Parts: sequence; C-alpha cells; structure tokens
Amino acid sequence: MSIYGPYEDTLNAILIDVKQRIEELNNRQVVANQPKLYEHLIGRVKTPTSMVEKCHRKNYPVTTEAALRQCRDAIGLRIVCNFVSDISRCLKLVRQADWCTVVKEKDYITNAKPNGYRSYHLILDVVEPYQDVDGHLPGHFFVEIQLRTIAMDSWASLEHEIKYKHHVKDPERISKELKRCADQLASCDVQMQTIRQLVQEGESE
Repeated sequence: MSIYGPYEDTLNAILIDVKQRIEELNNRQVVANQPKLYEHLIGRVKTPTSMVEKCHRKNYPVTTEAALRQCRDAIGLRIVCNFVSDISRCLKLVRQADWCTVVKEKDYITNAKPNGYRSYHLILDVVEPYQDVDGHLPGHFFVEIQLRTIAMDSWASLEHEIKYKHHVKDPERISKELKRCADQLASCDVQMQTIRQLVQEGESE
C-alpha cells in the first residue's frame, strides 16, 4: 500500500487546484497589461517511493502522517520566471492570496547554497474540501513552491543530472566548475534585469 494511504488521489486533486490558482494569478496580471508572471509552471506529487526514501533519510517513521505532516513537499510546484523581479511579483501575490497561508520561506537567491544552488522556497498551508490526515474537514494540506529564473532552473537541472545520474571521476573539480557556472548565471540574471528596466524606462518616457 502507498505511504499516502487513502490520500493519493486527494493529493493529485489538490495539485490541480493549486496549479489553477497560480495560473489565475498570472492571467489577472496579463489582463491588467502587466508582464506574465512566469514562463513555465510545473507540478508533481512526489512518488511514494521517493517519499519513503525521504522518511528514511530524515529518520521519520514511514507513515502517512509523517509523509503529510513532517514532510511538507508531497505536493510541489515549480514556478520558472523570466526575471528575478518576476519572482518578487509572484511572492507578493501568493502572500496576499486568500486561499493559502505561507508557513515557511527559504531564500536561496539572496543566500545561495554553497554549491551555487539558487531558488526561493515556500511552504504553503492550503485549505481544501477534503478530510486531512488529522480528521479535519475542510482539511489543511502542505504545498511546496519553488520559484526560479530560467537560468537558475537550467543550472539546477544540469547539476542534478551531472551529480546524481552519473559517476563523477573528479567531484571536487566538477563542484568548483558548477559553482563558477552558477555565479556567472546569477550575474547574467542581474544583467538581464537591468536591461529590462532600461527598456521599461524607455517605454514610459
């Protein structure tokens, strides 16, 4: 039986609902003649196998309660934006949304991880018309959201491919090169943001 027990279908339904709500935020911006919030919106429910592995790694009991309460990323969405300023816009709108409460934030953009990883992580508490693992109806469910620029997302995908899919002969050198690449992409993000601002200032004159 899945570690999610009777909640597996519920998690998929909540993923669809939250994804639609993010899409609605974007649509409202476009209708208001604002730039779109993101380039890509990707969602998933963590596979039961991956969740079991995480529970083992974190020394949590392999139970439905641990999967949905101690681990708070069973439902995950990634918002891939064009510019860093779009991440800020997304954050503002999500914080203001009446369908969720932000319960945790981690800013890996201002404070990148030592390996160069950059992203902004949110844990949301969303209220949905389903009974939760604590017996509440409507229920509270956690959703993780990661916000990245296209450059950050490309780096993270390649880093994962290089370090976790293949045997690395010279891991120390690879790590240094990945960090340098991450810093260069971060600089590129800043330059692209500056160019966007210059264009917008020119349009307003």
